[in-house]
Amino acid sequence: MKIAELNNYNSMAKFKLTEKEEAWCLDKANYLEERFSRLNNIDTISVDPLVSVLDMTNVLREDVNIKPFTRDEILSNAPEANDGYYQVPKTID
Repeated sequence: MKIAELNNYNSMAKFKLTEKEEAWCLDKANYLEERFSRLNNIDTISVDPLVSVLDMTNVLREDVNIKPFTRDEILSNAPEANDGYYQVPKTID
């Protein structure tokens, strides 16, 4: 990264850095750029993609069909019911 690029980022972010802060940012940016460029040189053609770091497959429960509740069973717990629906107090006039 060059100082001109850093100045462009400064103007977009609308903040000013001191010369010492600019030097520190440039140093860190160049360090990261160099490290990531090393990663580009690693041959990964024969490496399978990693889907998960855990060595588990499908730990979900068995899908079991159960009898659903009927409307009457559900409404039996309602404080009030009317025409097959919950009856609630009116909240808006």
